[in-house]
Amino acid sequence: MMSSGVILRVGFQLSGGDTQMNELIWYSWLGGVIIGTMIGANSVLEEHCKAGPRNVVITGSTRGLGKALAREFLLSGDRVVIASRSPESVLQTIKELEENIQEGLSVAKKKERKTLSHAKVVGIACDVCKPEDVKKLVNFATDELGSVDIWINNAGTNKGFRPLVTFSDDDITQIVSTNLVGSLLCTREAMNVMQYQEKGGHIFNMDGAGSGGSSTPLTAVYGSTKCGLKQFQSSLLKESRRSKVGVHTASPGMVLTDLLLSGSSLRNKQMFNLICELPETVARTLVPRMRVVKGSGKAINYLTPPRILLALVTAWVRRGRWFDDEFMQLRLIESATGLKVEHASLSPMPWRCTRKTHGFLYSRSPWSVRS
Repeated sequence: MMSSGVILRVGFQLSGGDTQMNELIWYSWLGGVIIGTMIGANSVLEEHCKAGPRNVVITGSTRGLGKALAREFLLSGDRVVIASRSPESVLQTIKELEENIQEGLSVAKKKERKTLSHAKVVGIACDVCKPEDVKKLVNFATDELGSVDIWINNAGTNKGFRPLVTFSDDDITQIVSTNLVGSLLCTREAMNVMQYQEKGGHIFNMDGAGSGGSSTPLTAVYGSTKCGLKQFQSSLLKESRRSKVGVHTASPGMVLTDLLLSGSSLRNKQMFNLICELPETVARTLVPRMRVVKGSGKAINYLTPPRILLALVTAWVRRGRWFDDEFMQLRLIESATGLKVEHASLSPMPWRCTRKTHGFLYSRSPWSVRS
């Protein structure tokens, strides 16, 4: 992106200050970025559609982004193991995802039905902070699926937005144990399995605020764990240089969840309308790339520079997506029955989320609106 900025600056200088020429250079560059991104996305999607079923393990997958990732893998015909600390949440999520598969099968065409017929979802309760639980998860996955192609360390927590001095000992221990220690334990156990598989496998750790070393006021503990994961990734890349196991990062960007909105300010909300997305939207971008990843050390990001640029250029269209002009808030709330939307106004907004997947229409459970 920096080199693109240099090219633009040189172009403006060569134009000699001609306003029309500057506009032509700007729009030509913008068009090239968008077209190039679209071509790259299409090539990934083509490869994704041709790829066979994958065996996938996702921690922290009974809500939010984790559940959206699981659903997207299943709709691609993959076999998925979900995991969460709560046995009840695991059972409820399995039931919901199985219903999604059946809904898809009922409307799919012959070719898509064949793809979906491979989909399978199973799950187990697992606290990633506990080594014995992680070992049970690995054994469960290999018993159910035979092998593990993709492992995603999605489990994480931040315990809200507030100054460090207000965090209890238990809060700090839980954040560090889940985000950092949990990822270390899961990565170790996944590598122990994948290194003996004929085709190896791929492990993804989730990036987050602070992973680049920047400050994260009010989420200092969370930010420090993500920065630690970045160092862990760098070290692991060198350790596993000759391994059949690929280690990668996935960055979902800003995902619109109740956790994100709980500590948001008025200024944050203005930006949320531009670059925040629903978990399902992010999953639809990440999963195809995760399924066809090769090698090691890849960074699969949702919020790419072209996507940020496009969001800024189309900012006027995005006004009021998640907040109205008075910044009244749409809040996503996870429940056992799926996503619910709560709006601060009293006007009913009966929405339904309908999407096209693999050639057929697939609808999630209706979002109920509470005033």
